[in-house]
Amino acid sequence: MAADPWLVLGAAAVEAAVGYPRRLHVVVPHPVAWIGWALRRLDQTLNRGSGRARRLAGVATLLIVAGAAGGVGHVLDRALTGWGLIFAALIGSLGLAARSLYDHVAAVRRALEADDLDAARLAVGMIVGRDTAHLDRDGVATAALESLAESFNDGVIAPLFWFLVGGLAGLFVYKAVNTADSVIGHLEAPYRDFGWAAARTDDLMNLIPARIAGGLIALVAGRGWRTMLRDAPRHASPNAGWPEAAMAGALGVKLGGPATYDGLVHQRPIFGVGLAPTPLDLTRGLGLYLLACGLSAALLALGGFVWPR
Repeated sequence: MAADPWLVLGAAAVEAAVGYPRRLHVVVPHPVAWIGWALRRLDQTLNRGSGRARRLAGVATLLIVAGAAGGVGHVLDRALTGWGLIFAALIGSLGLAARSLYDHVAAVRRALEADDLDAARLAVGMIVGRDTAHLDRDGVATAALESLAESFNDGVIAPLFWFLVGGLAGLFVYKAVNTADSVIGHLEAPYRDFGWAAARTDDLMNLIPARIAGGLIALVAGRGWRTMLRDAPRHASPNAGWPEAAMAGALGVKLGGPATYDGLVHQRPIFGVGLAPTPLDLTRGLGLYLLACGLSAALLALGGFVWPR
């Protein structure tokens, strides 16, 4: 069932204020870590046999993990009413990552500002999958900006969207599917078949949110629409290109292009025109990110005023 926009906004406010404190994570791992643990156990148990068997096992794995997550969310949706909505907001904040995303990218910016390239490479390596050991300053800024744009959807807009549309159950299902895509949704063996269902379901659940995310970036920047509409379809993913192309157009820089993963160079599409991002562009990108998050909050508040009581 759909959630009251004020509840979703409350959860977003909690996450923006405190995130998930590192000290708490040491004692009680974040729920996404629990999902990851379950996926790895199911991978060890079920990912075997022929391609068809692996694909069926992957479907079963996704149904188990997403079904369990959605079931827990549904029970909480039913149980937490009245004053219990305060706890619903606290629990909902666990599915959002606006604060943590900003903190990770800001750490990259601080290292670049301090002219500590080794620290910047280490910080950006926490949020990207590519090889970072040989990136120069602009390469680090590029990687951080691409991650910021793509994760604006995965960590902020998509969770807010599914929380609003489906309550805690919708939010939990999205987080389970998105985590499954990260853990097993790979093209390489042994996940090509086993992770097929996770990858395709994640694509489906991000179709609308990714376009909203790109639109919000272009809207707060006052530009980037043309670049987004022209370049987004070039991405191998049906969704990741929208916020990335919007960010490239908004900043007037070039994103994408060749990147090295596990020692192999991958030729990726280019978004936008102009020069590669500089550390200053990373600072500008963080500013746009904060504005886009603020606009998201304003839209939720507007929805709260018109929400039927």
